[in-house]
Amino acid sequence: MNGLVRYACDPARSRGRLHHPSEDGMRGPRDAFQRDRDRIIHSIAFRRLRDKTQVFIAPDGDHYRVRLTHSLEVAQIARTIARALALNEDLTEALALAHDIGHPPFGHAGEDALISAMQPYGGWDHNAHTIRTLTHVESPYPHFAGLNLSWEVLEGLAKHNGPVMRPPWALATYDLTHDLQLRSWPSLEAQVAALADDIAYDNHDIDDGLRSGLLAFESLLDVPFIATRWEHVRARLAGVPHAIQVRELIRDMIGQMVNDLIETSRATLADVNPASVDDVRSQNRALIAFSPEIAEAERQVKTMLYAKLYRSADVAALQHQARGVVTALFETYQANPLRLPADWFARLPAEEPARTRHISDFVAGMTDRYALTRHAEWIGPSALRSGF
Repeated sequence: MNGLVRYACDPARSRGRLHHPSEDGMRGPRDAFQRDRDRIIHSIAFRRLRDKTQVFIAPDGDHYRVRLTHSLEVAQIARTIARALALNEDLTEALALAHDIGHPPFGHAGEDALISAMQPYGGWDHNAHTIRTLTHVESPYPHFAGLNLSWEVLEGLAKHNGPVMRPPWALATYDLTHDLQLRSWPSLEAQVAALADDIAYDNHDIDDGLRSGLLAFESLLDVPFIATRWEHVRARLAGVPHAIQVRELIRDMIGQMVNDLIETSRATLADVNPASVDDVRSQNRALIAFSPEIAEAERQVKTMLYAKLYRSADVAALQHQARGVVTALFETYQANPLRLPADWFARLPAEEPARTRHISDFVAGMTDRYALTRHAEWIGPSALRSGF
């Protein structure tokens, strides 16, 4: 297994794909997980992440994160952790790159709008929509829907946050045809990708929040973990401009979280000593985790970000307007499906709830910019301004 531990996912022992691919070797010497990663990178859904909100809606500034840059940063952190733990880097990278593909325009504001609009039709969930996008909506191949990803990638995306006891309809529907064992824990690679996501957005949302002026630097120092790291940075870089010290602080916090995760997980794995990846799945807990001290610090960072950034008056006002844009678009296409692009209208199911779910697939796939353009075309210019 090329130096991997025995409980890492082995592409040679993959549970395979729903549709058997041709084995003619025409497309290069890649294993199953490398092919999955590449299919994700080359997908239209992945490219659309460049114009989807991370925190700041339709940002004018070139330096703010969007879903695409966030996903790349998660992949970098996840690969580092996977390599240190001798796990499969390619699978970990594929999961990190794809984890946000199901997000609608305008981030959580768009998600809230679709959850509300889809309540009569089974509801809506961005993680389940990632699976639906990759197995149903994104269809570049001639003989089947979806990207035909391996079982391990779909399993990891479906339950990277842990076992799924009550799957949303989109996930439950796919699971009927391709059992993802939703009630068990996922692979270690999926667990790594999930916590790499937390590390990335905790720290990079601080960076973007400070850059925007919506997050006051003093607010950070209310978190003991950040205050301690800041004192170390100031002592080490006395006389260096404040802006450079702040960037060093972000790097230090990422490094502290990554190192703690590696050390804690390595000790846990040595204690549990799983015999295989199936042994990992049969555990009653995650085996990739922070120490209790860093887990509490990470929780405090999130609490601060919610209080001082995500729920700030400026962000809340923009999110309210963004929810209105997505709601209005959903209602417009539901009332007049002829406004769908021709290829989407041609595939529109006749019966409910499939008909409205198809419309929600289209709206969820929109980028921020495309949503604002269609809103201006069908409804009128939105009050939503760019810049945040």
